Amino acid sequence: MAALPVEIVYGIYLGILAGIIPALIAGALGFVFKYFTDVSIPGFGVVVLALAIAGVNGGLLALNDKAITQAEHNVAIVVAIIVVLMLTLYAHAQGDKLGEQLPKRITLKKITERTLSTDVVELVGGRGQVRVTVAGEVADVEGYPPMPTELRAELQDGEWTFPADVPLTELETRLADRLRNDHDLAEVSVRLDERARATIAAAPPVGGLSKRVPAGKRAVSVDTLVPTGVARGDVVDLVTPEETVTGTVLSVKSTEKKAKNAKDEPGESGVATDGGTDDATTEPPEPLATTAGGEGRVTVVVDRPAAKTVLAAPATQVVVQARGTRREFELTTLLRRGGRRFRRVSVKAGGLLDGITIGEASVRDTYDVGVLAVRHDTWQFAPPESTELSAGDELFVVGTRGALDAFAEVAA
Repeated sequence: MAALPVEIVYGIYLGILAGIIPALIAGALGFVFKYFTDVSIPGFGVVVLALAIAGVNGGLLALNDKAITQAEHNVAIVVAIIVVLMLTLYAHAQGDKLGEQLPKRITLKKITERTLSTDVVELVGGRGQVRVTVAGEVADVEGYPPMPTELRAELQDGEWTFPADVPLTELETRLADRLRNDHDLAEVSVRLDERARATIAAAPPVGGLSKRVPAGKRAVSVDTLVPTGVARGDVVDLVTPEETVTGTVLSVKSTEKKAKNAKDEPGESGVATDGGTDDATTEPPEPLATTAGGEGRVTVVVDRPAAKTVLAAPATQVVVQARGTRREFELTTLLRRGGRRFRRVSVKAGGLLDGITIGEASVRDTYDVGVLAVRHDTWQFAPPESTELSAGDELFVVGTRGALDAFAEVAA
């Protein structure tokens, strides 16, 4: 008869060899039952299952070991059974724990879904937002002309604010749409990392004059005496021998080599509804160039029937229509010099503004913007705080560029 310590060692050895398979099976069953049915297998069932499996596996192992089969006292068998039960119960407990902790609905999309790092999320007005910046240089898109230096630099220095509770793929789509709309890009692709750094490849605008001609209109060019100071967007009368045709200037060029800018005139300032930076000391963007006058060519958009009249005329005179002075333009200029912009925002269905009043939304205190007008069926100017907002309503709001961007995301 072997010594007792030797039989115990033999028992542990046999229990480990015989208990591996029962432990794996018990762990797998515990996980499956807990994950799919939220039910744990009773311990008695685990014991019976372990002994049944170990009886086959361990019995076969014991027949090959003479030290076990020739022992007068089967101490090794008892120790082996205890080891098998301990391994099986432990594996079952771990499988049951894993089945409870693992999310019940896990898909390939969730496994591969990229998320933002919490370090880049900022809390503004009780909501998380993230500032997207550009990492590296803006690349060109194959098959398109290279990006202009000025536009490339503007994109690289840009910064955009978005809600932080949307997936990275949605943020990439929103940023691409904003770049395409703001800069009229022909093509743009965006890739974001978890630090909200964007890798951008873009193609410059390739559209020509046709993009500025409204549907049902025609653009005609005439060689004539160009008045001093004419710029794109001016309304002019084309005087022909047959009739006078009214149109809007699309482009103009005179024989003078040097063109003047509106900012050169004392006391004048360009007016824009949105753009620039929030810094009140920043100079406004350079307005459209104006002509110095003289012989030149003017391209004007007119109605389709009037285009034939202008083209058939042997000579055409250009007369600029007066617009007069409007106080709202002066107000716009003052606000713009103070770093404020205007923007039209639509309320989306299911958004934070849908179904609540302006006062309940605390638009001014929370988002630092002012609501100038609301259109439900008709425009209502200076709406009271009791005005209820609903999906499809349009708001005219004023604020800094950053505040307007944040408010536009909330409305959407």
